[in-house]
Amino acid sequence: MMKHPRLSLSQIWNMSFGFLGIQFGFALQNANASRILQTFGANVEHLSWFWLAAPLTGMIIQPIIGYYSDRTWTRLGRRKPYFLAGAILTSVTLIFMPNSGSLSGLIPPMFIGAGMLMIMDASINVAMEPFRALVADLLPSEQRTLGFSIQTFLIGVGAVVASWFPYILANWLGISGTAETGEVPDNVIFSFYIGAAVLLGTVLWTIFHTQEYPPEIHTRFNHENTTETAEKKGFFNIFQDIIHMPKTMAQLGIVQFFSWFGLFSMWVYTTPAVAERFFGTTDPSSNAFQEAGNWVGVLFGIYNAVAMIFALFLPTIAKYIGRRGTHALALICGGLGLLSFEIFTDAHMLVWSMIGIGIAWSSILAMPYAILAGAIPAAKMGVYMGIFNFFITIPQIINGVFNGFIVEYIYNREAIYALSTAGIFLLIAALSVFFIKDKS
Repeated sequence: MMKHPRLSLSQIWNMSFGFLGIQFGFALQNANASRILQTFGANVEHLSWFWLAAPLTGMIIQPIIGYYSDRTWTRLGRRKPYFLAGAILTSVTLIFMPNSGSLSGLIPPMFIGAGMLMIMDASINVAMEPFRALVADLLPSEQRTLGFSIQTFLIGVGAVVASWFPYILANWLGISGTAETGEVPDNVIFSFYIGAAVLLGTVLWTIFHTQEYPPEIHTRFNHENTTETAEKKGFFNIFQDIIHMPKTMAQLGIVQFFSWFGLFSMWVYTTPAVAERFFGTTDPSSNAFQEAGNWVGVLFGIYNAVAMIFALFLPTIAKYIGRRGTHALALICGGLGLLSFEIFTDAHMLVWSMIGIGIAWSSILAMPYAILAGAIPAAKMGVYMGIFNFFITIPQIINGVFNGFIVEYIYNREAIYALSTAGIFLLIAALSVFFIKDKS
C-alpha cells in the first residue's frame, strides 16, 4: 500500500480555505437567527422549535452527501462538486432570509424565516462534511491534526468577521442598526449580502487551487477499490454502516451528544439571555434589544477569535497530553465559560466567558475529527463523516423539542438558566472524553 505524501502548508491552507466562507455564513446564522425570528414575532420559549429545522436537515443530508461523495468521480473531482452546489444554495438563502418580511402578505414572516433557516442549514451541510472528508482523503495520518487545526483556524477567521459585521456596519460605517417593528435592521441585511459573496468566493478558491487524487491513485493509497465498492453496494448499505460503526466512533458520540446539546442552547438563548439580564429588555422591537443583539455578535466573534488562535496550538498541546487530554481540558474551559454568565453583572465581563467557550469550540471543531479519522476505513470516509453528524444533530433535536418547555415552565422564561445548563453539559462531555479509545 502506498503512503499518502506529506502536503505543504499552502496546500493544506488552500484545501480548507472554502471553510472560511462556509463558517462566515454559519456564524451569521448562529448570531442573528434568533434575533431575526424574534423580530418577526417568535416568542423566546418557541425559539428552539424553529431552530429544530437546522439539525433535522443536517441529520438527513449529511449521511446522504457523505455516501455519494465517496462514490463521486467527476472531472471536477470527488468532493468538490458538493462544495460548489452547497455554496450556491447557501448564498441564495443568505440573501433571502433577512428579507422574509417582504412576503408577510402570504405567510407569517417568522415561518418564512424558519424555512430559510432550514434551507440554509441543508445547503451548508452539503458543503461542510465533504470538506472534512477532503482533509482525511489527502493527508497522511501524522498531518491530520494539523489539517483539522488549520481548518479550525480558517473557520475562526470567517466566524469572527461575520459575527462582528452587524456591529461594525452600525457603529463604524453608519449603517442603520434599528428598524421599524417587524423589520430587520439594514446592518443585519447587508451583513447577509456580504456573507453570500464571501462564501461563494472562498469555496471557488478551494475548487480552483486543490487537486483531488483520481480513483486509481486513491485506491493505491488505501488498498481499497472504491469503484467496485460503489458498484456492489447500494444506498441502503448506510444502515449497515451505522450498525457496524467503529467502537471509537460510538464512544465519541457520547462526548458529541453532551457537547452539542450545550452549544445548541448557547446559540438559541444567548441573545434573549443577554438582552434580559444585561440590557433590561425582552422586547425585540426596542433599541436596547437590538443593541444586545449587536453585542452578542461581538461576543460570538470573540469566542471564534479565541478558537482561531487556540487552533494553532492544538497540535502542540496534543503532542504532550494527547488528543483526549486536550479535548477534555478545552471542554472544561467551555463549561466554566457558560456557567459564568450567571455570575457576571456587567455585559463587558462576558468577554472572559467567551475566552473559555472559544477554547472549547476550537477543540470541538478539530479533535473529534482527528480522532475519528484514524478509526474508520478510507473508502467510507465520507459516509462515516456524515453518519458522525448524527451525534451532532440528535442532541440538538432533543434540545429543540424539550428545552422550550423547560425555559417556559421551569426557568420561567429566563433564558440565562438555559446557558447554565449548557455549561453543565460541557463539563459532562469533558468527563466522557476519557472513555474514548484513540488510535491512529
